[in-house]
Amino acid sequence: MESKKKINLLKNFWSKKKVLITGHTGFKGSWLCILLKILNAEIHGISLKPKKKSLFNQTNIIQNLSSNTYLDINNLELLKKKLKKIKPEVIFHLAAQPLVLESYHDPVETFKTNIMGTVNLLEAIRFTKSIKSVVIITTDKVYKIGTKNKIYKEEDQLGGLDPYSASKVSVELIVKSYIKSFFDFSKLKNKISTARAGNVIGGGDYSKDRLLPDIIHSINNNKILKIRNPNHIRPWQHVIEPLAGYLMLAEKQYKTDKNTIHAWNFGPYYKNFKKVSYILKTMSSLKKFNVKILKKVKKKESKVLKLNSLKAQKILKWKPKWNLERTLHYIFDWNKNVRNGKSAKQTCEDQILMYLKKH
Repeated sequence: MESKKKINLLKNFWSKKKVLITGHTGFKGSWLCILLKILNAEIHGISLKPKKKSLFNQTNIIQNLSSNTYLDINNLELLKKKLKKIKPEVIFHLAAQPLVLESYHDPVETFKTNIMGTVNLLEAIRFTKSIKSVVIITTDKVYKIGTKNKIYKEEDQLGGLDPYSASKVSVELIVKSYIKSFFDFSKLKNKISTARAGNVIGGGDYSKDRLLPDIIHSINNNKILKIRNPNHIRPWQHVIEPLAGYLMLAEKQYKTDKNTIHAWNFGPYYKNFKKVSYILKTMSSLKKFNVKILKKVKKKESKVLKLNSLKAQKILKWKPKWNLERTLHYIFDWNKNVRNGKSAKQTCEDQILMYLKKH
């Protein structure tokens, strides 16, 4: 009864709310669309066309959207027109080039999309009167990584060396600049924030050079898994975890202009800060697969990355619900269920409802 009451409270706020998601065809965007549909929101999406093999296509999310626009956010004038037409109340900005290794292959496109795409969205927001809350998604990789095994909080120094991280640091600075230059003098004062999540994992992720998709591919196709950095540590979390945090942040901003905090971490509890080797061992216990450790890795990635999310836990009352072992089991189950013929959309919905009902 208590869990049903919690879901109804969420629905009370999100039902019929006009929500715009940029990057809605991506992995996180697709999960967010399904989550908001459960909460009866009116969902609008702006994004590039999805790849043929994508969670967006697999779950036929397009049927649940009030509008679906395939648009490059680097086109400022079209973006302005779309926002004026949609008249969104809440915006979640996820559109980005989201992969570190891809940013080495195509740094120009990474900087263009992540930096100027965000500038264009902020410009369009300036001229759209309907908006009451904006959450701009960056990354846990915006912090200047030192030699100490530090757990990073929002006030720590920013700094990124690879093109992806540097582009997201730029986004953080641009958002802050727009807030101080324009939005502090408007109805959107204290209603725009950036959100920095941990390493999100979950069913339906088909991105290249990502650990869990590569493991699932290895399991499904009996292929040797090539691993770059088995001793690297990340703040692993199921994709639903930060999405729930984004919703709570957006709701808080919508209801009040007293929220003077503009950057938020959404990471797991400290016990989920695990090495890549832990994930390999846990997934191998569910289904055996062969692993090859690469000796030479040309592209540099941070060895240790940990997030402090106490601010979100204290102020938003958000908290992680699933430990890493349970998360990995749910990802394995998602893959198994879908391969056995269960609807991918239904599988996502079932896991979201399990999450929402958990205290």
